[in-house]
Amino acid sequence: MYSNRVIFKTSTDDEIFYLKDTILINFGVQRNGMSTSELNSGTNDIYKHAFNQHLSQEKIDYLVNHDVCEYLMNECKSLNIDSNFSTGLITLAEMKNVSIVTKEFKNLEVTAITTAGVRTNASRAGDESSYWQENGEFHFGTINIILLTNVCLEKSTLTEAFMTITEAKTVALNNLRIPSQYSNGFATGTGTDGVAIFSNADSSDILTNAGKHSKLGELIAKAVIESVTRSIGKQVWITSKSQSNALVRLNRYSLDINEFYDNLNQDKFEFIKQLRTDARDQKNVAITTSVLNLIDEVEANLIKKEDAYSLALEIIEKCDSYPLKTLLEFWINYF
Repeated sequence: MYSNRVIFKTSTDDEIFYLKDTILINFGVQRNGMSTSELNSGTNDIYKHAFNQHLSQEKIDYLVNHDVCEYLMNECKSLNIDSNFSTGLITLAEMKNVSIVTKEFKNLEVTAITTAGVRTNASRAGDESSYWQENGEFHFGTINIILLTNVCLEKSTLTEAFMTITEAKTVALNNLRIPSQYSNGFATGTGTDGVAIFSNADSSDILTNAGKHSKLGELIAKAVIESVTRSIGKQVWITSKSQSNALVRLNRYSLDINEFYDNLNQDKFEFIKQLRTDARDQKNVAITTSVLNLIDEVEANLIKKEDAYSLALEIIEKCDSYPLKTLLEFWINYF
């Protein structure tokens, strides 16, 4: 059924298929694992299949009045797999933007399969909530990570690996300086992420540590960081290059910019035109991020406001761009 759509195959003969709006994985070995899905969630020893699916508007409308687990079971039928031995994640991210990354060390192998969208749902742990759960309200995943390893992990190690995956995802977002949509801070994920991790239950090589000091933990983290970074670039076009822009960095803070332009005593069009050009200059990006870092330090109660303010003024004096310097002066006085 899927013979013409295999896009990746692991060393344990797991076959990964691209099926229009679904990434399907048929496992080549007996797998135990852990999943956040509502289908066979938690830890299980019975997994034979896993999938990640893009939700069309039609499916979203259907899910408003239907049970998510029932929906996933019906999708298993459509995929011709047994729902008793499967788990699935759902998201608005498109499957064509999947990123698959494998990391190896000697006989150890880790593969991360990721889709990621962070444009509207990125958030920081501790931000004000955007909803509360009541009467089974449904919310979909945005960053979905499926991770496979060729060694055997017991429940405690799977849990530790789950922690490493979560931390690595946050590293990827931090490296790109992804802003939270609900606060001035950097995002640590989205409000609705999904994770599924699977180990090789047939392997006699049983690893007992998946933390940051272990080689397994290192490979997990590197695979996740790379796959999340690539998938974000594909899905929402956010890359290290796109983030190297003073205006993009300033966008992390909520501010009524109209107040600034209303008091601007020069041609607004020419000012904005020059500002956009100057914002891409690396020195100006460095100056802007230095000022923003001082604001972050004040908000975290690590530096006194008056000390940060005087230092920010000194930094701004080094800015050769009149438009950006003017904007930054307004910015620090605002905050």
